[in-house]
Amino acid sequence: MALKHKTRKRLSLLLLVVWLPLYIVAAVSIVNALDRPPIWAELLVYVALGFLWAVPFRFVFKGVGREDPDA
Repeated sequence: MALKHKTRKRLSLLLLVVWLPLYIVAAVSIVNALDRPPIWAELLVYVALGFLWAVPFRFVFKGVGREDPDA
């Protein structure tokens, strides 16, 4: 089942406004739980977590910046 363009826009906005800040807080908490690793390890963790948040939501963000193809 494919999502409509309007639904994708709303869901992507919800993800960026609600989910992403919560994910950032969780990522910082994880790094702090590691007792502040060396800067290179901390950078690797943040880069990895930065990519991982969007992987499950690729289908939502795909084509959101374009005009509505149904219109």
